[in-house]
Amino acid sequence: MNDIRRSILWVVFGLSMVLIWDKWQIHNGQQPTFFPGSATVAAPAAAPAPSVDASLPTAVAAPAGTATANAVPGEAPAGAPSPVAARHEVTTDVFKLVFNTEGGSLIGAELLKHAEATQQSKDQSELPFTLLTQNADRIYVAQTGLIGGAFPTHKTPMTLLTPETALADGQNELQVRFESADVGGVKLVKTYTLTRGRYDIAVKHEVQNLGTQAVSPQLYVQLVRDGSKLSSETPFYSTFTGPAVYTDEKKYQKVEFADIEKNKAEFTKTASDGYVAMVQHYFASAWVLDAGVVRDNFVRKVDNNLFAAGSITSLAAIEPGQTQTVQARLFVGPQEEKVLETIAPGLELVKDYGWLTILAKPLYWLLDALHGFIQNWGWSIVALVLLLKIAFDWLNAKAYASMAKMKAVSPKITEMRERLKDKPQEMQVAMMKIYKEEKVNPMGGCFPIMIQIPVFIALYWVLLSSVEMRNAPWIGWVHDLSAPDPFFILPVLMTLSTLLQTALNPAPPDPMQAKMMWIMPLMFSVMFFFFPAGLVLYWLTNNILSIAQQWLINTRMGVPPQFNLPKFK
Repeated sequence: MNDIRRSILWVVFGLSMVLIWDKWQIHNGQQPTFFPGSATVAAPAAAPAPSVDASLPTAVAAPAGTATANAVPGEAPAGAPSPVAARHEVTTDVFKLVFNTEGGSLIGAELLKHAEATQQSKDQSELPFTLLTQNADRIYVAQTGLIGGAFPTHKTPMTLLTPETALADGQNELQVRFESADVGGVKLVKTYTLTRGRYDIAVKHEVQNLGTQAVSPQLYVQLVRDGSKLSSETPFYSTFTGPAVYTDEKKYQKVEFADIEKNKAEFTKTASDGYVAMVQHYFASAWVLDAGVVRDNFVRKVDNNLFAAGSITSLAAIEPGQTQTVQARLFVGPQEEKVLETIAPGLELVKDYGWLTILAKPLYWLLDALHGFIQNWGWSIVALVLLLKIAFDWLNAKAYASMAKMKAVSPKITEMRERLKDKPQEMQVAMMKIYKEEKVNPMGGCFPIMIQIPVFIALYWVLLSSVEMRNAPWIGWVHDLSAPDPFFILPVLMTLSTLLQTALNPAPPDPMQAKMMWIMPLMFSVMFFFFPAGLVLYWLTNNILSIAQQWLINTRMGVPPQFNLPKFK
């Protein structure tokens, strides 16, 4: 059983090292060595952020039976600011937003309930987290406009009609209203409605025909963002950054910036439901049109290291003197799963759990329920791991019982291997005879543990993806569960617990295997010095409970715990 179990562990360890190396290659802007098709390299960062002037969606096919989107007419040259553009700041209980009278676009969003810095310090940054911004280093903005003719776009100067700058005490809603001049016989009026306590913004577009002929414009909504990597990424773990498209038919579809660069982006182009989003670790933005509104989704490269993602919907013909209204919602905020579920179907999927979503969602629900009772995310993690250990106690008991039996017969196997070391065939026959006589299942300690691996990997992604861990304290020196332990106390304890587990397991009869079984956990533990404290706390708790369970089972079966220390020569 030892040989089989160690072989499987070596395969798992080897695959882990391969994946870690590929992540290192991706992090440093190189193609993965071993799985070149499994990930794409993020678009390289540009020093100065480019202009968004070129981000108008052009030449996007309209749905069947509607007017075709024409090329947008002449616009301001790249980098040329509008002579009448002005910024308008608005504050609510959760937002500090910056609008621009050029197109009535949203060019800045600070999240007042989330700190900018994630650091292990009692003196947390007082600056709020900035999600949307437009400056010399970064671009991330939300825009809308009309195409299909010489109509108002996000480059058209607009007039601010609402001077209010803050949500007053007792006030539940605040409106920000922009109006364009007559452009091509059409006036566009945008109304943003901000609601207390909410990160989704209702955006109403009123398209007025002031001309003498019917018009059939198309409305576009888009998010424009640079493709620079997040500073929070490390060589040992990374999360997705880029556009995403959701439809009821194809569900959640991530689009890599590198695929956009190569014109290889695959996603649902035409739909009558869903949303288009820009996703990063912990936070996201998304445009959501009403269900039933036919739209063409698009992602495209705008400029060097600048990308746009959005939707285009065709309006019915508007007769002279008539107005047509299109409603949309703009989400800009943290990936709080329960909140996202209330805004749009499938929007909670921007919190990406990967292929283990089916396991991760109930684990997050349980973790959140525990936090509602305990009111501390660190202790909630400990409690959740304890509950999982209790749930899998019967499986672990079988695994550790098998290990204990194997430890009891280990002297016999060692003596037999030494006696028959020059007769490999006889050795295998004798080994199987011992297993049969002692009723030891060679795979008994492996399968029960392997069954649990997907659950604990899913919990890993829950802790890595949950914005609730950000700036959440645990005890003493741990002030942020999403940042590495500043004093490396948890990683050191994690390493020691892993070594203790190794010492409690039966020693391999082969001296080289025995040495490698000690080196392997040391190499694996290096990663935990760079992991968020919440993840390390989860693994440490799991190790401690596993050691306690293994100790009890060994004692119960009459196999007193023995420490099989390495013998390095």
